[in-house]
Amino acid sequence: MKIKDYISGDLFLWALVLALAIFSFLPVYSASSNLAYLNGGEGDTAKYIVKHFVHLVLGLSIAYAVHKIPYNWFKGLSVMLLPFVILMLIYTALQGTTMDGANASRWIRIPVIGVGFQTSTLASVVLMTYVAKYLSGIKDKVVTFKQSLWPLWFPVAFTLIWILPSNFSTTALIFLMVLILCFIGGYPWKYLLAIIGAGIVGLGLFVLTAKAFPGLLPNRVDTWASRIASFAGDGDSDSVYQVEKAKTAIANGYPFGVGPGKSSTKHFLPQSSSDFIYAIIIEEFGLFGGLVVLAVYLFFLFRVVVIANKAETIFGSLLVIGVGLPIVIQALMNMGVAVNLFPVTGQTLPLISSVVPRYG
Repeated sequence: MKIKDYISGDLFLWALVLALAIFSFLPVYSASSNLAYLNGGEGDTAKYIVKHFVHLVLGLSIAYAVHKIPYNWFKGLSVMLLPFVILMLIYTALQGTTMDGANASRWIRIPVIGVGFQTSTLASVVLMTYVAKYLSGIKDKVVTFKQSLWPLWFPVAFTLIWILPSNFSTTALIFLMVLILCFIGGYPWKYLLAIIGAGIVGLGLFVLTAKAFPGLLPNRVDTWASRIASFAGDGDSDSVYQVEKAKTAIANGYPFGVGPGKSSTKHFLPQSSSDFIYAIIIEEFGLFGGLVVLAVYLFFLFRVVVIANKAETIFGSLLVIGVGLPIVIQALMNMGVAVNLFPVTGQTLPLISSVVPRYG
């Protein structure tokens, strides 16, 4: 029996996903030793590596099951699931919990098995699929801005508005991906400019409301401002501390690395196994290791483009881009934060970080 008998689709893409997943055990195991002591585990890292293994197996199992579904079915599924995920987002915003040291309510726990689930993950995939469906339906048609407001932009806005209070970076990432997908799908660029303007105005109103009435709704506006100020060199001590420790880790690893499991900065770097795991990778595996990880994600992007070009339908092409491109963009954001190219975002490294990834 051949591999193709069990796995369909692009084998190169599957190989990249498995390579990242297998490699992830090295930095996660190393960085989790810090969490074991901080959380009173007396240095026992077993539960963290087991948790990581369970998350990876669960994620890969879902990916395998989904890839067996004919992709055209996702047109109808996106329409049916979108109201459901919006209700999940509302529940998360009102009753969600925090996990893995995060200070924002972005998660809900799945009953019985007790596994945490970040609802924006499912919402982003369903929304991108829905947008791909809409764009494929209007291809080669003349659609006015008014005609697209209700079927396209209202679902987008109503989804993002429930993610924004607790997670600005994910909101911005999804909004950016919707814009890119619309541009690729042939949606008029002048309408996109109007939507960008509306998005900026909406964000401004949200910030002003949150500052004027801080008790009205839970939000992280002060955290956003602090992270931007830290990036500019004038933030609070906690935000600056994370960035400085990430820089220290990278400096320690230049150019050849200190070796697997030998990071010293992991004991002082918050979120060393999740948000800042790329800094630990560079410290332990050197500049070469960091570049290899970057190259894998870029090759992942290349395969996404190849698959999109080979797709037989417009919907297929847009679906591949809408689901695949966010993984790469999130990875680049995470790596950019680690090397201080971007403000701290809270985005994890897909398929490597020790928490359930937002897109991976």
